[in-house]
Amino acid sequence: KGLTVNNLDATIVAQKPKLSPYLNDMKGRLSTVLEVDPDVLNVKATTTEGLGFCGREEGIAAYAVVSLGRK
Repeated sequence: KGLTVNNLDATIVAQKPKLSPYLNDMKGRLSTVLEVDPDVLNVKATTTEGLGFCGREEGIAAYAVVSLGRK
């Protein structure tokens, strides 16, 4: 309570499916849920080029860094 998102950077790691067609929609939904301007959000996707559990298509990972400030 009393906090707002100043900046959010999220990375989704997945071999498949290709996520680039969905990134703008993800950003829009996050903007709505978090009640912030979409310009403070960055959502991107990458692969591990076949390495690890993501590369073997056994799962998907997500990493996020968020900067919060007082409202």
